[in-house]
Amino acid sequence: MAELTHFNQSGDAHMVDVGMRAVTQRQAVASGRISMLPATLTLITQGGHKKGDVLGIARVAGIMAAKKTADLIPLCHPLALSKVSVNFEIDTAHTAVICQATVGTTGQTGVEMEALTAVQVALLTIYDMCKAVDRGMQMTDIRLETKSGGQSGNWQREC
Repeated sequence: MAELTHFNQSGDAHMVDVGMRAVTQRQAVASGRISMLPATLTLITQGGHKKGDVLGIARVAGIMAAKKTADLIPLCHPLALSKVSVNFEIDTAHTAVICQATVGTTGQTGVEMEALTAVQVALLTIYDMCKAVDRGMQMTDIRLETKSGGQSGNWQREC
């Protein structure tokens, strides 16, 4: 098993030194879902929400969150992101919205945290915009799907 990298030999938290790592193309894809009442999903998909385009606003929130990840997660490196995309799929069978974020950079450390942060904040934005009509919405399955680049190479979720 790999060891935790955010602790030094004394057990103190520290920011990992990535200064000697090679600069490579890096990408990460994360996903998650928010389940809701059928009427809430209809409100979102038909554009009838008084606050506006729920998914459009959630997309912008996810992109902004990816760019601010280092401000939110204490030991993350601030990164110059070259790509952030946030997309949604409507799952009518399970009355849910599925979110997928893809983040890329050319740098010395990966963008997994940025992709995961984008998904979570996009889903939180959907919750915030729709909570007046459905406080029982549930966010689940937030997870890394793939990552590429860097010294650890490529990784893909198997199921």
